Amino acid sequence: MSTNPPESAAIVETRLLHKMHRAATSLLADATQRDTAPSTALAELRDFLVAALRHHHESEDHVLWPRLTAADPAAGAGLIELGAEHAALDAALDALAAAPIRDDEDRAELASAAVTVRDLVHRHLEHEEPVLFPALAAHMSDQAWSEFSRAVIASAPPVGAHLNIGFFEQVGTPAELAVVTANLPQTALPLVPAMREQALATLSSLRAIDHVRTVKA
Repeated sequence: MSTNPPESAAIVETRLLHKMHRAATSLLADATQRDTAPSTALAELRDFLVAALRHHHESEDHVLWPRLTAADPAAGAGLIELGAEHAALDAALDALAAAPIRDDEDRAELASAAVTVRDLVHRHLEHEEPVLFPALAAHMSDQAWSEFSRAVIASAPPVGAHLNIGFFEQVGTPAELAVVTANLPQTALPLVPAMREQALATLSSLRAIDHVRTVKA
């Protein structure tokens, strides 16, 4: 029987969020390079990612990092050093947001911007997690994390909010989903089934491309 203590809510929820960011940026980078990807679905995923990633790192820069730095200056210094990567990500998100998405058009600019964002996000999370997770474990109680998480959710942009649900359910375990759902506003819970179906339609349209080509062949 394992004697390891259970992971904190902060680590469980943050790991799930990072898995979602990895999956979403990877899907967009892959789909933009396929000319059969629906432009409406690409725009939906692109706009969601731009808004969600900005909100995520701004919440870290302005709220979470200062809080962890006050508790542990050494850990905080390591996190603040990652601010340069946030700046690079902002520039990449600007380029992604500006890239045109149209049917029957060259998507090279969009694909290049999406690949850049994917690579930056994946590399940034590899640098961040070894510093962030120990700091969260040491200095963020479940109650404090719940207050922070609910504030972040309440201030999140509504752009593509259903895709949060879709990706969480695809990459998360039941335990991880339970932690995230606990911090959702009670008024949002009845909307989850419809959001799940809406997200499934979008994500399936982006992932079914190779299958469609095989069937046509």
